[in-house]
Amino acid sequence: MPLTNGDVGASQAPLYPGSKIEDFSNALEVYKESYVKSDGLDAKTLLDSRINGGLTYNDFLVLPGYIGFAASEVSLETPVTKRISLKTPLLSSPMDTVTEHTMAIYMALLGGLGVIHHNCSAEDQAEMVRKVKRFENGFILDPVVLSPKTTVGEAKELKDKWGFGGFPVTETGTLPSKLIGMITTRDIQFHPNLDDPVTAVMSTDLVTAPSGTTLTEANAVLSKSKKGKLPIVDEKGNLVSLLSRSDLMKNLHYPLASKLPHSKQLICAAAIGTRPDDKNRLKQLVDAGLDIVVLDSSQGNSIFQIDMIKYVKEEYPGLDVIGGNVVTVSQAASLIAAGVDGLRIGMGSGSACITQEVMAVGRPQAASVFNVSVFAARFGVPCIADGGVQNVGHIVKGLALGASTVMMGGLLAGTTESPGEYFVSREGKLVKAYRGMGSIDAMEDKKAGGGSGPGTAKGSAAAAKKDARAGNAGTARYFSEGDRLLVAQGVSGSVLDRGSVTKFVPYLIAGLQHSLQDIGVKSLGELRTGVRDGDVRFELRTVSAQAEGNVHGLHSFDKKLYS
Repeated sequence: MPLTNGDVGASQAPLYPGSKIEDFSNALEVYKESYVKSDGLDAKTLLDSRINGGLTYNDFLVLPGYIGFAASEVSLETPVTKRISLKTPLLSSPMDTVTEHTMAIYMALLGGLGVIHHNCSAEDQAEMVRKVKRFENGFILDPVVLSPKTTVGEAKELKDKWGFGGFPVTETGTLPSKLIGMITTRDIQFHPNLDDPVTAVMSTDLVTAPSGTTLTEANAVLSKSKKGKLPIVDEKGNLVSLLSRSDLMKNLHYPLASKLPHSKQLICAAAIGTRPDDKNRLKQLVDAGLDIVVLDSSQGNSIFQIDMIKYVKEEYPGLDVIGGNVVTVSQAASLIAAGVDGLRIGMGSGSACITQEVMAVGRPQAASVFNVSVFAARFGVPCIADGGVQNVGHIVKGLALGASTVMMGGLLAGTTESPGEYFVSREGKLVKAYRGMGSIDAMEDKKAGGGSGPGTAKGSAAAAKKDARAGNAGTARYFSEGDRLLVAQGVSGSVLDRGSVTKFVPYLIAGLQHSLQDIGVKSLGELRTGVRDGDVRFELRTVSAQAEGNVHGLHSFDKKLYS
């Protein structure tokens, strides 16, 4: 039988016998008057090493706030350098099992940034940069142009090289020159005679737009036409630039893409070392269109990096430079004073890194990120939390502690877009190879140094090995080029298949938006401000609390992250 309100009141057991019950409608006022200190800890108290020791991401939680908006309203736009911002705070690490041109392209399309590794020849790295820059454009100001003498076979070779098959044909094969036709993949795909000139198969029924047409106007013309390319010509019919339909489609499918505002090209970053030879490498990368250079070192506070920063800022003032790695304020101060546009934070916290174990040098990642980013913010220098990221929660914590972006290695190494092939492990799982750049495998890789190529054929095997080490990104990163005996600071292993970044990265983005919604902030800027002002609070986690926060008490379970 249902109870009436009077029945409930008469039979109710008191919560605290003899205590006064206050009016529930005054709860907010009572809270403000009675609770001078908010729940939890502010970030400064939490990360005080003298009180709590050095903390990692697993050692604390962010306390929830008030939800007054949808998760889709959360903005993840954030700076990666002093001059360049991204729509999402996600970067892929410059490791040879993580980021080459394919990863860099899709990370940029999805609103983040891929940093191309340098454990390869300078020519190969520059070629990867070119592929990123040519993948998506607004007006293509330097298109690949064919001459009337170019053969069908040569056109097919260019298609294989660049990954696209639409080329304008001009009278001289250069710009500016009179446009006489267009070659498409369909024109050459099944043509039997590879020695025929492209003029025998090219299309001459062209839709063009006059020079001075705006990008919006050109996109409108292209969307109405059935052509794959829109040539832009001057009053004399000379080709001056090109617009691609595929780029128009990419704009629709990837609205968050990291692009330069003027050229609409994807933003491209690449890593180099701090050796004298890296200056020659840098020149090739800049010539290929590089936007951001990342100086790659496990310990960035060195005369070699400081000198390289000054060199880059003097020789290439339009190029943004990110320094690192650093974990202390004193390290950061040296690089900030030298002129860096961004900092990379982390030492020994990566999943395949054993620097802390072997060298007894480093710092827990949460402590590193908070202390360095607070100092760097005083000079307007954005910071990258690099390493120790295993899930969405770790990304959120890195951003909450002051990093503007988070760099991932192992988390992305198992995706389709990372270098290498899948293989089946002994346990029957689909995996990909993954290794730290301080691993023996990476430091002995001959791709960067050229191994025993033509230039070393006359020398001894020892000399060839020494030359290979001198050009290796792994040995350079850990200052081991001249070592007779290599000391590993990383391991080699494998990671489980994670599918394509086109599905995995959107999962990370959605997770970030929901997390910020739970915290009660609508943007990363608001999150950083809330942490600085003490409005966003934290709580330490004991070992028992960490166990409680993970799956427990189940006989079995299936941990599916997204669908």
